[in-house]
Amino acid sequence: MTAPTLARVRNLTESLIRFKSVHDHPREIDRCADFVQRYLERVGAVVQRVEHAGVPSLLALPDQDRAPVLLMSHIDVVAADQPQFEPFAQDGKLYGRGALDDKYAVALSLVLFETYLAEMRRRGKSQQDLPFGLLITSDEEMGGFSGAGAILPNLDTEFVILLDGGSPDEIIVRQKGFLKLRLVAEGETAHGSQPWLGQNAIDQLIDDYVKLRSVFHRSEPNHWQRTVNLSILHSGRPGEVESFNQVPAHAEAVLDVRFTEDDDIETLIASLRQLLVSELHVEASGPVFDGGRSSYLDLLREVVPGARLGSTHSASDARFLTEHGIPGVVWGAAGGDSAHSAHEYVELRSIEHL
Repeated sequence: MTAPTLARVRNLTESLIRFKSVHDHPREIDRCADFVQRYLERVGAVVQRVEHAGVPSLLALPDQDRAPVLLMSHIDVVAADQPQFEPFAQDGKLYGRGALDDKYAVALSLVLFETYLAEMRRRGKSQQDLPFGLLITSDEEMGGFSGAGAILPNLDTEFVILLDGGSPDEIIVRQKGFLKLRLVAEGETAHGSQPWLGQNAIDQLIDDYVKLRSVFHRSEPNHWQRTVNLSILHSGRPGEVESFNQVPAHAEAVLDVRFTEDDDIETLIASLRQLLVSELHVEASGPVFDGGRSSYLDLLREVVPGARLGSTHSASDARFLTEHGIPGVVWGAAGGDSAHSAHEYVELRSIEHL
Protein backbone atom coordinates (compact mmCIF):
# COMPACT_ATOMS: atom_id res chain seq x y z
CA MET A 1 0.00 0.00 0.00
CA THR A 2 1.41 3.37 -1.00
CA ALA A 3 1.68 6.23 1.50
CA PRO A 4 -1.09 8.25 -0.23
CA THR A 5 -3.39 5.21 -0.15
CA LEU A 6 -2.74 4.60 3.55
CA ALA A 7 -3.43 8.29 4.18
CA ARG A 8 -6.79 7.92 2.42
CA VAL A 9 -7.67 4.94 4.62
CA ARG A 10 -6.70 6.88 7.73
CA ASN A 11 -8.66 9.99 6.75
CA LEU A 12 -11.69 7.93 5.84
CA THR A 13 -11.48 6.03 9.15
CA GLU A 14 -11.40 9.33 11.02
CA SER A 15 -14.49 10.51 9.16
CA LEU A 16 -16.32 7.29 10.02
CA ILE A 17 -15.36 7.45 13.71
CA ARG A 18 -17.07 10.86 13.99
CA PHE A 19 -20.45 9.21 13.35
CA LYS A 20 -21.90 8.16 16.71
CA SER A 21 -23.29 4.98 15.14
CA VAL A 22 -24.46 3.24 18.30
CA HIS A 23 -27.80 1.51 18.45
CA ASP A 24 -29.54 4.06 20.62
CA HIS A 25 -28.74 6.60 17.87
CA PRO A 26 -30.36 4.97 14.79
CA ARG A 27 -30.23 8.22 12.83
CA GLU A 28 -26.46 8.26 13.19
CA ILE A 29 -26.31 4.70 11.84
CA ASP A 30 -28.40 5.82 8.86
CA ARG A 31 -26.17 8.87 8.34
CA CYS A 32 -23.06 6.69 8.44
CA ALA A 33 -24.61 4.25 5.96
CA ASP A 34 -25.50 7.21 3.71
CA PHE A 35 -21.88 8.38 3.89
CA VAL A 36 -20.55 4.95 2.85
CA GLN A 37 -23.13 4.64 0.07
CA ARG A 38 -22.27 8.07 -1.35
CA TYR A 39 -18.56 7.22 -1.26
CA LEU A 40 -19.09 4.12 -3.38
CA GLU A 41 -21.45 5.89 -5.76
CA ARG A 42 -18.98 8.75 -6.25
CA VAL A 43 -16.33 6.27 -7.49
CA GLY A 44 -18.87 4.80 -9.92
CA ALA A 45 -19.68 1.60 -8.03
CA VAL A 46 -23.04 -0.12 -8.32
CA VAL A 47 -24.33 -0.30 -4.74
CA GLN A 48 -27.27 -2.16 -3.26
CA ARG A 49 -28.78 -0.88 -0.03
CA VAL A 50 -30.76 -3.54 1.80
CA GLU A 51 -32.80 -3.03 4.98
CA HIS A 52 -34.10 -5.72 7.30
CA ALA A 53 -36.06 -4.62 10.38
CA GLY A 54 -34.85 -1.07 9.78
CA VAL A 55 -31.18 -2.13 9.78
CA PRO A 56 -29.28 -0.89 6.69
CA SER A 57 -26.61 -2.95 4.94
CA LEU A 58 -24.62 -2.10 1.82
CA LEU A 59 -23.50 -4.46 -0.93
CA ALA A 60 -21.04 -3.77 -3.74
CA LEU A 61 -20.67 -6.95 -5.77
CA PRO A 62 -19.39 -8.06 -9.19
CA ASP A 63 -22.85 -9.51 -9.88
CA GLN A 64 -26.15 -8.80 -8.18
CA ASP A 65 -25.96 -11.71 -5.73
CA ARG A 66 -22.49 -13.15 -6.24
CA ALA A 67 -18.85 -12.49 -5.35
CA PRO A 68 -16.10 -15.14 -5.44
CA VAL A 69 -14.58 -13.54 -2.34
CA LEU A 70 -16.52 -11.31 0.04
CA LEU A 71 -15.03 -8.74 2.43
CA MET A 72 -17.31 -8.12 5.44
CA SER A 73 -17.17 -5.27 7.95
CA HIS A 74 -19.59 -3.19 10.02
CA ILE A 75 -20.23 0.46 10.85
CA ASP A 76 -22.01 0.08 14.20
CA VAL A 77 -20.07 0.49 17.44
CA VAL A 78 -20.67 0.10 21.17
CA ALA A 79 -21.52 3.07 23.36
CA ALA A 80 -18.81 5.50 24.45
CA ASP A 81 -18.38 8.97 25.87
CA GLN A 82 -18.47 11.79 23.33
CA PRO A 83 -14.67 12.43 23.34
CA GLN A 84 -14.13 8.94 21.90
CA PHE A 85 -15.93 10.02 18.74
CA GLU A 86 -13.21 12.61 18.11
CA PRO A 87 -10.32 10.61 16.57
CA PHE A 88 -6.68 11.46 17.12
CA ALA A 89 -3.35 9.88 16.18
CA GLN A 90 -0.43 9.36 18.52
CA ASP A 91 2.71 7.19 18.31
CA GLY A 92 1.58 5.43 15.15
CA LYS A 93 -1.87 4.62 16.52
CA LEU A 94 -5.27 6.02 15.58
CA TYR A 95 -7.58 6.32 18.59
CA GLY A 96 -11.36 6.55 18.74
CA ARG A 97 -14.51 4.50 19.15
CA GLY A 98 -14.58 2.02 16.29
CA ALA A 99 -10.97 2.67 15.28
CA LEU A 100 -10.34 -1.08 15.63
CA ASP A 101 -13.89 -2.42 15.79
CA ASP A 102 -14.62 -1.90 12.97
CA LYS A 103 -14.39 1.36 11.08
CA TYR A 104 -10.80 1.05 9.84
CA ALA A 105 -12.02 -2.14 8.11
CA VAL A 106 -14.88 -0.30 6.42
CA ALA A 107 -12.46 2.39 5.25
CA LEU A 108 -9.92 -0.17 4.02
CA SER A 109 -12.64 -2.09 2.15
CA LEU A 110 -13.88 1.07 0.44
CA VAL A 111 -10.41 2.16 -0.67
CA LEU A 112 -9.55 -1.34 -1.92
CA PHE A 113 -12.80 -1.51 -3.87
CA GLU A 114 -12.22 1.92 -5.38
CA THR A 115 -8.60 1.06 -6.28
CA TYR A 116 -9.38 -2.25 -7.96
CA LEU A 117 -12.45 -0.87 -9.74
CA ALA A 118 -10.27 1.86 -11.26
CA GLU A 119 -7.73 -0.80 -12.30
CA MET A 120 -10.46 -2.84 -14.02
CA ARG A 121 -11.59 0.21 -15.94
CA ARG A 122 -8.04 0.96 -17.07
CA ARG A 123 -8.05 -2.53 -18.55
CA GLY A 124 -11.31 -1.87 -20.35
CA LYS A 125 -13.29 -3.97 -17.87
CA SER A 126 -15.96 -3.22 -15.27
CA GLN A 127 -17.22 -3.99 -11.77
CA GLN A 128 -18.50 -7.33 -13.07
CA ASP A 129 -14.87 -8.41 -13.56
CA LEU A 130 -13.84 -7.82 -9.95
CA PRO A 131 -12.89 -10.99 -8.04
CA PHE A 132 -14.30 -9.68 -4.75
CA GLY A 133 -17.21 -7.74 -3.32
CA LEU A 134 -18.19 -5.93 -0.12
CA LEU A 135 -20.84 -6.46 2.53
CA ILE A 136 -21.00 -3.67 5.11
CA THR A 137 -23.55 -4.15 7.89
CA SER A 138 -24.76 -2.06 10.83
CA ASP A 139 -25.94 -4.47 13.54
CA GLU A 140 -22.93 -6.67 14.34
CA GLU A 141 -22.75 -5.38 17.90
CA MET A 142 -26.42 -6.36 18.38
CA GLY A 143 -26.04 -9.91 17.09
CA GLY A 144 -25.97 -9.40 13.32
CA PHE A 145 -29.33 -11.05 12.73
CA SER A 146 -30.72 -8.34 10.40
CA GLY A 147 -27.38 -7.75 8.64
CA ALA A 148 -25.13 -10.72 7.92
CA GLY A 149 -27.70 -13.15 9.27
CA ALA A 150 -30.37 -12.02 6.80
CA ILE A 151 -28.15 -11.32 3.77
CA LEU A 152 -25.61 -14.16 3.63
CA PRO A 153 -28.21 -16.88 2.88
CA ASN A 154 -29.04 -15.05 -0.36
CA LEU A 155 -25.46 -14.55 -1.56
CA ASP A 156 -23.35 -16.86 -3.67
CA THR A 157 -19.79 -16.62 -2.42
CA GLU A 158 -16.91 -19.05 -2.14
CA PHE A 159 -14.96 -17.44 0.71
CA VAL A 160 -15.50 -14.64 3.22
CA ILE A 161 -12.89 -12.52 4.96
CA LEU A 162 -14.49 -10.92 7.99
CA LEU A 163 -12.29 -7.92 8.75
CA ASP A 164 -13.18 -7.88 12.43
CA GLY A 165 -10.57 -9.54 14.60
CA GLY A 166 -7.30 -11.38 14.61
CA SER A 167 -4.21 -9.50 13.49
CA PRO A 168 -2.05 -9.41 10.35
CA ASP A 169 -0.09 -12.36 11.75
CA GLU A 170 -3.04 -14.36 13.09
CA ILE A 171 -5.89 -15.63 10.93
CA ILE A 172 -8.87 -16.68 13.04
CA VAL A 173 -10.52 -19.91 11.91
CA ARG A 174 -12.44 -20.81 15.08
CA GLN A 175 -14.58 -18.87 17.56
CA LYS A 176 -16.73 -19.96 20.47
CA GLY A 177 -20.48 -20.04 20.24
CA PHE A 178 -22.61 -17.94 22.58
CA LEU A 179 -25.85 -17.99 24.55
CA LYS A 180 -27.67 -15.03 26.03
CA LEU A 181 -29.62 -16.42 29.00
CA ARG A 182 -32.08 -14.68 31.30
CA LEU A 183 -32.52 -16.06 34.82
CA VAL A 184 -35.81 -14.97 36.43
CA ALA A 185 -36.62 -15.48 40.09
CA GLU A 186 -40.02 -14.88 41.70
CA GLY A 187 -40.57 -14.34 45.42
CA GLU A 188 -43.05 -12.72 47.77
CA THR A 189 -42.86 -9.18 49.03
CA ALA A 190 -42.85 -8.19 52.72
CA HIS A 191 -41.51 -5.42 54.92
CA GLY A 192 -37.72 -5.39 55.09
CA SER A 193 -37.80 -5.45 58.88
CA GLN A 194 -39.52 -8.88 58.79
CA PRO A 195 -37.89 -10.73 55.88
CA TRP A 196 -39.17 -14.08 57.16
CA LEU A 197 -42.66 -13.05 56.13
CA GLY A 198 -41.66 -12.88 52.46
CA GLN A 199 -39.47 -14.68 49.97
CA ASN A 200 -36.51 -12.68 48.70
CA ALA A 201 -36.22 -13.08 44.91
CA ILE A 202 -32.64 -11.79 44.92
CA ASP A 203 -31.64 -14.46 47.46
CA GLN A 204 -33.20 -17.10 45.21
CA LEU A 205 -31.43 -15.69 42.19
CA ILE A 206 -28.05 -15.74 43.96
CA ASP A 207 -28.57 -19.30 45.16
CA ASP A 208 -29.42 -20.42 41.64
CA TYR A 209 -26.51 -18.56 40.11
CA VAL A 210 -24.13 -20.36 42.48
CA LYS A 211 -25.63 -23.68 41.36
CA LEU A 212 -25.39 -22.65 37.72
CA ARG A 213 -21.73 -21.66 38.04
CA SER A 214 -20.88 -25.14 39.32
CA VAL A 215 -21.62 -26.51 35.84
CA PHE A 216 -18.93 -24.27 34.33
CA HIS A 217 -15.18 -24.58 34.58
CA ARG A 218 -13.20 -22.03 36.50
CA SER A 219 -12.20 -19.25 34.10
CA GLU A 220 -8.50 -19.49 33.36
CA PRO A 221 -6.80 -17.24 30.79
CA ASN A 222 -7.24 -18.53 27.24
CA HIS A 223 -8.65 -21.93 28.19
CA TRP A 224 -10.87 -23.49 25.53
CA GLN A 225 -13.85 -24.43 27.70
CA ARG A 226 -17.34 -23.08 28.23
CA THR A 227 -17.63 -19.97 30.44
CA VAL A 228 -20.37 -17.91 32.04
CA ASN A 229 -20.44 -14.21 32.90
CA LEU A 230 -23.22 -12.52 34.87
CA SER A 231 -23.45 -9.23 33.02
CA ILE A 232 -26.74 -7.62 34.16
CA LEU A 233 -28.56 -7.92 37.50
CA HIS A 234 -31.66 -6.09 38.74
CA SER A 235 -34.74 -6.52 40.92
CA GLY A 236 -38.31 -5.31 40.60
CA ARG A 237 -40.57 -5.34 37.60
CA PRO A 238 -40.57 -2.50 35.04
CA GLY A 239 -42.57 0.45 36.33
CA GLU A 240 -42.46 -0.64 39.96
CA VAL A 241 -41.04 1.68 42.57
CA GLU A 242 -38.36 -0.13 44.59
CA SER A 243 -37.73 0.57 48.25
CA PHE A 244 -34.75 -0.35 50.39
CA ASN A 245 -37.02 -1.58 53.19
CA GLN A 246 -39.00 -4.04 51.09
CA VAL A 247 -38.35 -7.70 50.32
CA PRO A 248 -38.03 -7.89 46.52
CA ALA A 249 -40.54 -10.18 44.81
CA HIS A 250 -38.87 -10.25 41.39
CA ALA A 251 -35.24 -10.42 40.24
CA GLU A 252 -33.52 -11.07 36.93
CA ALA A 253 -30.01 -11.70 35.72
CA VAL A 254 -28.63 -11.77 32.18
CA LEU A 255 -25.87 -14.32 31.55
CA ASP A 256 -23.32 -14.39 28.76
CA VAL A 257 -22.34 -18.01 28.06
CA ARG A 258 -19.56 -18.98 25.65
CA PHE A 259 -19.27 -22.61 24.57
CA THR A 260 -17.07 -24.84 22.43
CA GLU A 261 -17.57 -27.56 19.86
CA ASP A 262 -17.41 -30.10 22.72
CA ASP A 263 -20.63 -28.81 24.31
CA ASP A 264 -24.13 -30.14 23.60
CA ILE A 265 -26.16 -27.00 24.22
CA GLU A 266 -29.60 -28.60 24.36
CA THR A 267 -28.35 -31.05 26.99
CA LEU A 268 -26.66 -28.23 28.92
CA ILE A 269 -29.81 -26.09 29.03
CA ALA A 270 -31.97 -29.06 30.03
CA SER A 271 -29.63 -29.97 32.88
CA LEU A 272 -29.53 -26.37 34.12
CA ARG A 273 -33.33 -26.13 34.20
CA GLN A 274 -33.51 -29.27 36.33
CA LEU A 275 -30.95 -27.79 38.71
CA LEU A 276 -32.54 -24.36 39.20
CA VAL A 277 -35.62 -23.01 40.94
CA SER A 278 -35.57 -19.78 38.90
CA GLU A 279 -36.80 -19.81 35.31
CA LEU A 280 -34.11 -19.97 32.64
CA HIS A 281 -34.84 -18.41 29.24
CA VAL A 282 -32.67 -18.58 26.10
CA GLU A 283 -32.89 -15.13 24.47
CA ALA A 284 -30.24 -15.50 21.74
CA SER A 285 -27.69 -18.01 20.56
CA GLY A 286 -25.01 -18.48 17.95
CA PRO A 287 -23.02 -21.57 16.95
CA VAL A 288 -19.30 -22.16 17.14
CA PHE A 289 -17.55 -20.69 14.10
CA ASP A 290 -15.44 -23.18 12.13
CA GLY A 291 -13.89 -21.59 9.06
CA GLY A 292 -13.49 -24.89 7.21
CA ARG A 293 -10.96 -25.72 4.53
CA SER A 294 -10.63 -23.73 1.32
CA SER A 295 -8.14 -23.12 -1.45
CA TYR A 296 -8.61 -19.42 -0.66
CA LEU A 297 -7.33 -20.03 2.87
CA ASP A 298 -4.33 -21.81 1.40
CA LEU A 299 -3.72 -18.85 -0.88
CA LEU A 300 -4.09 -16.40 2.01
CA ARG A 301 -1.45 -18.30 3.98
CA GLU A 302 0.89 -18.11 0.99
CA VAL A 303 0.33 -14.36 0.74
CA VAL A 304 0.96 -13.93 4.47
CA PRO A 305 3.91 -16.26 5.17
CA GLY A 306 4.29 -17.18 8.81
CA ALA A 307 0.74 -16.24 9.74
CA ARG A 308 -0.67 -18.64 12.31
CA LEU A 309 -4.19 -20.01 12.43
CA GLY A 310 -5.89 -19.02 15.67
CA SER A 311 -9.01 -19.21 17.81
CA THR A 312 -10.84 -16.57 19.86
CA HIS A 313 -13.26 -16.75 22.76
CA SER A 314 -15.45 -14.02 21.30
CA ALA A 315 -18.28 -14.48 18.83
CA SER A 316 -18.87 -12.46 15.67
CA ASP A 317 -20.89 -12.46 12.47
CA ALA A 318 -18.59 -15.27 11.33
CA ARG A 319 -21.00 -17.71 13.00
CA PHE A 320 -23.42 -17.08 10.13
CA LEU A 321 -20.80 -18.52 7.78
CA THR A 322 -20.92 -21.77 9.73
CA GLU A 323 -24.73 -21.75 9.70
CA HIS A 324 -24.76 -21.53 5.89
CA GLY A 325 -21.72 -23.66 5.09
CA ILE A 326 -19.58 -20.82 3.75
CA PRO A 327 -15.79 -21.13 4.27
CA GLY A 328 -14.10 -18.06 5.69
CA VAL A 329 -11.81 -16.44 8.21
CA VAL A 330 -11.74 -13.56 10.66
CA TRP A 331 -8.72 -11.37 10.01
CA GLY A 332 -7.73 -7.81 10.64
CA ALA A 333 -5.40 -5.08 11.78
CA ALA A 334 -3.69 -4.93 15.16
CA GLY A 335 -4.93 -2.99 18.15
CA GLY A 336 -4.05 -5.06 21.17
CA ASP A 337 -7.14 -5.88 23.22
CA SER A 338 -8.41 -2.31 22.97
CA ALA A 339 -11.74 -2.96 21.20
CA HIS A 340 -14.70 -1.61 23.23
CA SER A 341 -12.31 0.03 25.71
CA ALA A 342 -11.92 3.70 26.57
CA HIS A 343 -8.58 3.72 24.75
CA GLU A 344 -9.55 1.84 21.57
CA TYR A 345 -6.97 2.18 18.82
CA VAL A 346 -5.70 0.63 15.60
CA GLU A 347 -2.05 0.44 14.65
CA LEU A 348 -1.62 2.30 11.37
CA ARG A 349 1.33 0.19 10.21
CA SER A 350 -0.74 -2.94 10.65
CA ILE A 351 -3.37 -1.54 8.27
CA GLU A 352 -0.63 -1.04 5.72
CA HIS A 353 0.56 -4.63 6.19
CA LEU A 354 -3.00 -5.96 6.04
